[in-house]
Amino acid sequence: MSVVKDSPTAAVSALVRERRAAGDNVINLGEGELDFDTPEHVCEAGVRAIRAGDTRYTAVGGTEELKTAIIAKFRREDGLDYAANEVIAATGAKQIIFNAMLATVQDGDEVAIPTPSWVSYPDIVRVAGGTPKDIPCPASQGFKLRPDQLDRSLTPNVKWLILNSPNNPSGAVLAKDELAALADVLRRHPRVMVLSDDIYQHITYRGPASTLAAVAPDLKGRVLTVNGVSKTHSMTGWRLGFAGGPDWLVKAIATLQSQSTSNPCSVTQAAAACGLNEPIAFFRPRLQALEGRRDRTVAALNETHGMLAAEAPDGAFYVYAGCAAMIGRRTADGKDLRTDSDVAAYLVDAAGVATVPGAAFAMSPYLRIAYGVSDEALDLALARLVEACSALTRV
Repeated sequence: MSVVKDSPTAAVSALVRERRAAGDNVINLGEGELDFDTPEHVCEAGVRAIRAGDTRYTAVGGTEELKTAIIAKFRREDGLDYAANEVIAATGAKQIIFNAMLATVQDGDEVAIPTPSWVSYPDIVRVAGGTPKDIPCPASQGFKLRPDQLDRSLTPNVKWLILNSPNNPSGAVLAKDELAALADVLRRHPRVMVLSDDIYQHITYRGPASTLAAVAPDLKGRVLTVNGVSKTHSMTGWRLGFAGGPDWLVKAIATLQSQSTSNPCSVTQAAAACGLNEPIAFFRPRLQALEGRRDRTVAALNETHGMLAAEAPDGAFYVYAGCAAMIGRRTADGKDLRTDSDVAAYLVDAAGVATVPGAAFAMSPYLRIAYGVSDEALDLALARLVEACSALTRV
């Protein structure tokens, strides 16, 4: 446990709960969760499962009903064909990623992670005994991994590459041609596996997202395609993720799962199967609402006169705002801001707005601003951010 840290995003949420319990009106723009409710038809499927007595153990990797729905989803939405022994469901996409690393990574192995990246990737790798290998992808290249970078990074010790598109925290989306260019590099490194984290798949503002195994079918046997129902279906608390990949890897993941959590919640599986089988037309107005929130967030950041700066991202529901101009400023009570963690702490204290510092995502100085909150909360939070920035003075 000495190599593992608490999740920074979970820490922000805990801080918000603590401050609210103390009576502070803190708005949380730090959590990766949408404010939309789980769709009614999905909830009803869960209720029906309870009433039907579907509350017992199931097969470790998911019921036949859920696996059938997962296979159909991959075929319909991704153009990927998997057999039943090549898919698995777990208690969240995070558990699948954790088990995949634990099943394959050992001392001396490296996992290449383009940064900025989701906070849990590096610590999951460390728990498995491996070493995370950051590949910095700065704003100047749209926070996207370039083929030449990838080629230089894939040394003999690298066992996995993690791709996350749409990306958390930047919102960057790898286009089909960009994935094809990365696939060309991967063909020259046949030992490297690829974990494609597609959890934000449907939250894109310029057309549908692509996934590596579909763009490069010849690499499919080296790719674990991970997804879930947390984001699109607003089922974060239900805890259900799934993946498709080579049968040997899926079997290893299932073996680990059988000795830890066993099957995902049976009721959740029934609800998720319903969600995956039904069209996602319900999400279209939600996506429109998110796009409006994104645009308002970027516009408000521009009102801070460069102290918080960002372009409109193509996907997910985050703005990764540069805060370099706030470093070196002084607060009204005489404190100097020296890091993006200082900036985030200042915004909680002075504005009552929680964000996540870029240090958590291995790229500073930035703040991740999550706009998946209600319109009223977002507009109030943005107004507070603008006011708090204007209160800073030069050292």
